[in-house]
Amino acid sequence: MPPAGRRDPFKSYSFLVEIDGIASAAFKSVSGLGAEAAVIEYREGSDPVSSSRKLPGRVTYPNVTLKRGITASRDLWQWWQTVADGAVQRRNVAIVLLDDSRTPVLRWLLRNAWIARIEASELEASKSEVAVESVELAHEGVELE
Repeated sequence: MPPAGRRDPFKSYSFLVEIDGIASAAFKSVSGLGAEAAVIEYREGSDPVSSSRKLPGRVTYPNVTLKRGITASRDLWQWWQTVADGAVQRRNVAIVLLDDSRTPVLRWLLRNAWIARIEASELEASKSEVAVESVELAHEGVELE
């Protein structure tokens, strides 16, 4: 029997971010993709062992942080403004992992996302770094397609 084909892990630098209603937004990093279930411990009084049983509780999703170089585009700021004005626009967001040939291989979908925080990097005249905008998205769940 021939050996199975080699399956290298995908690179973390090749990805796209798609946001409903925003035509173009290239990001340098994405963090916070995940989910967590609370652990509920209990022990019935009649259990013969003294250790507790563990059950899954409420599932929570951390906020996802997107970072990009600041450009003349105001799309993200205008989306943030809907939150500040009390008229939140929830959008679906897709983070797409690409293989070496730039073909989509994994797609995470954030449901009903909105900007919970927006921040510009420190501006300092003695440095030659790119100005970076950081956007933190709150959302109601993540799915992997």
